[in-house]
Amino acid sequence: MSVVTIRGQLGSGAPEIGKKIADILHTDYVDREIIAEVASRLHRQEQEVIAKEMPPTNLLGRIAGALEHSLPFGEGFEGAYLPAWEIPLNDTRYLQALESVVRELAQSQSLVIYGRGAQFILRDYPQALHVQVVAPLEMRVKRLMQDLKLDQETAKQEIARFDNSSRQFIKRYFRAELEDPVYYDLVINTEHLSFQAAASIVVDALSFKNQP
Repeated sequence: MSVVTIRGQLGSGAPEIGKKIADILHTDYVDREIIAEVASRLHRQEQEVIAKEMPPTNLLGRIAGALEHSLPFGEGFEGAYLPAWEIPLNDTRYLQALESVVRELAQSQSLVIYGRGAQFILRDYPQALHVQVVAPLEMRVKRLMQDLKLDQETAKQEIARFDNSSRQFIKRYFRAELEDPVYYDLVINTEHLSFQAAASIVVDALSFKNQP
């Protein structure tokens, strides 16, 4: 059973690479948006909807199950999966819920997890490969301008907001520096690598990580 955690600067290509890794491995890709959606549904207590729309055999069902096992229902989920910059930093129950969900998912089967401090939560998980994706600021700005149809100044502001939010999130909840390479098995610069090539490199590295 293999787990890849991947995170990266905005515009570096981390989520795109994560999805390609999951495709190569024929496994699930989990990002914060999916977790947020399931958490929202659980908070509304729509158990009948969950049962019909998220059977245990699919990804949403697995996340729903993990959420249900994390904390007593209704305790700690409200706001727990908001974007990093909207999380109430004094909510100590957040980290407990998040860690429980990520660990439960990692124990169930192979998957790729994007963001949310998974590299710290699973730092002692022997079969997890932790990946950080970077790229020069100029290239990241260019990608955002193209992908989101932004002007240059707005793209720079979005990058600064995202990166600062991510650093604050990790510093607050894991007391660590987000971009310190010691927390990663592999750091990939996508300046001269396609996202597909980067994904292939990660999959190759994963085979070495899982050797006895």
